[in-house]
Amino acid sequence: MKTNLEIDEILIRLKEALKIGSDAELSRFLEVSKSTLSNWKKRGSIDYDLLFSKCEHLSKDWLLTGQGMQNIADVVAGNTTINEGNKRKYEFVNEDGQEYEKVKTFNVLPIPFVSVNAIAGFGNGEFSIAEQDVKDYYVIPKFKDRKIDFMIEVCGSSMYPKYNSGDVVACRIIKESNFIQWNKVHVIATAEQGILIKRLKKSEIKSCMLAVSDNKDYEPFDIPMKEITGIAIVVGVIRLE
Repeated sequence: MKTNLEIDEILIRLKEALKIGSDAELSRFLEVSKSTLSNWKKRGSIDYDLLFSKCEHLSKDWLLTGQGMQNIADVVAGNTTINEGNKRKYEFVNEDGQEYEKVKTFNVLPIPFVSVNAIAGFGNGEFSIAEQDVKDYYVIPKFKDRKIDFMIEVCGSSMYPKYNSGDVVACRIIKESNFIQWNKVHVIATAEQGILIKRLKKSEIKSCMLAVSDNKDYEPFDIPMKEITGIAIVVGVIRLE
């Protein structure tokens, strides 16, 4: 039997690997109630058969102890994605026209690349990215230690020359407003204007933030805090020439 702290650490590692932030999301993933999670912590025991069946892509040793590699099994490249629960497989066709599958083990978490509409509610504590909203998954070693929650495509020219339309930005969700890094580029979900990509600065108006574009053709404007449904900081970018 493990201590309550050890059970807590297992569940924290699981949420880290799955890129989810709440017990509500974790209970949905495991298909158990939140009270079941609480009972696991209280009893110092856990349904390991359930845990391992749901997390076949994770190393058992890493999940239980935090030691070694996560051993995320994902696909190197491919054309067609087939979803089977928590597994992702890709089909290939070789030179003889025969189909085959190719899977490789990475020590880097695959990052979901999602549509703008799919992240409209990422400020909600219950937020999770649905599989049908994921355009693809990417394994990017350079982003390994950045704790990225999602990637989206830049639309429009308001952040030029920092970002071009078509660039893909990697984002980390900010849970608390006091962790905002002023004058850095953020993705802001708003009730009225949808998803914005802007620099955030302190506003002279109380209970507002100032949204600033790098393109000087766009005027800065204030966003009332009550209109903001989520904030994520941009921590990386992929650009095709």
